[in-house]
Amino acid sequence: MQFLTTQQLESLLPFPLLIDGLEQAFAGHYHVPLRQHYDYPIPSEKEEGTLLLMPAWDDGTYFGVKLIAVSPQNRRQGLPTVQGIYTLFETKTGMPVLQMDAKCLTNLRTAAASALASRFLSRPESTTLLLVGTGALSPYLVRAHASVRPIEKVLIWGRNPENAKALAASLKNGQYSATSVPHLSEAASHADIISCATTSAEPLVFGKWLQAGQHLDLVGSFKPNMREADDEAIRRTAVYVDTMEGALKETGDIVQPIRNGTLRPEDIRGDLFNLCRKEISGRQNPEAITLFKSVGLALEDLAAAKLAWEGSRRQEGRE
Repeated sequence: MQFLTTQQLESLLPFPLLIDGLEQAFAGHYHVPLRQHYDYPIPSEKEEGTLLLMPAWDDGTYFGVKLIAVSPQNRRQGLPTVQGIYTLFETKTGMPVLQMDAKCLTNLRTAAASALASRFLSRPESTTLLLVGTGALSPYLVRAHASVRPIEKVLIWGRNPENAKALAASLKNGQYSATSVPHLSEAASHADIISCATTSAEPLVFGKWLQAGQHLDLVGSFKPNMREADDEAIRRTAVYVDTMEGALKETGDIVQPIRNGTLRPEDIRGDLFNLCRKEISGRQNPEAITLFKSVGLALEDLAAAKLAWEGSRRQEGRE
C-alpha cells in the first residue's frame, strides 16, 4: 500500500484540477452515509475531543474512510487541531491501495469545496478576500479562492494579531497582497468575499456589517454549538450549503437559526449537488448577498483521494 506525503498530495492536487474534480463528483453518483461523531474526554482538559468517521464509496471502483481526531487544546501546544488518516480501498478486492495524511487532504478538499461554491455564488469580478481565522486551513482557503476569482488583496483577521501578521507575511506573492487587519468590522465592509475558518462558539461576523454583492463563506462550524455568523447575517443572505443532510444536523450556523425561527429549512436555496447538477442557479443578482455553509462531506475526500491515486499511478507509469 502506497503512502502519500503532504508534499506529494499537494503536488498531485492543484486547486484547478481538484475543484473541477469535486464538481464532477457532486454531479455524479456516490454513496455517502452521514458522518459519525464520537466525543471523548481528554485528560486534564475541559473541552472534549471529537472522533469523526467519514466513509464513502462510488458505484463499484473505490471506497474510502477518513478517521479524524479534533483536539481543541492542541492550539496551546502548537500542534494541529485536526489530525488523522485517510485510506482508499479497491472495491473489487477490498484491498487498501493508498493512505495519506487526513489533515492535508481535508485542508485541500475543504478549501476546494469553498472555491467551487464561490464559482457559483460570488461575483466574478471579486478582488478582495477577507480571511477570518489563522489556522492550518487558512492558507489553503486563500489559494483556492484565488484560483477561481481575480483576488488582488487578502485581508487577514485573527484573535491573535501576531498570528495574523505571520500568516500575511507567508502569503504574499505576485498575484495578491496580504495584510493583517486589527478591526474585523471595518475589514468586512471592504471585502468581496469573507471566508471564515474558526472553531468559534459565538458569532464573529454580523449581518449589520454586510454589503450588497458580498459572498460569505462559512467553514469552521461543524457542531451544533458552534457559530461564525449571527442570525442577522443568515436573515440577510441567500443561503446555500454543501449538503442539506449534514447542514440541517451538524452546524450551529444552520441548526440554531432554524431552532429560533430565523431560518426555515425550505429557505435554504440548495446545496452543491443541486448547483453542480444544474438543478438550481447560483448568483443571479449582482446586489445579492450570498452565504455558503460548508460542513464537510466524505464524497469530497473520496473524490480527492481518487484523483491523487490516479495521478500517482500516471507518474509511476502504471496507467
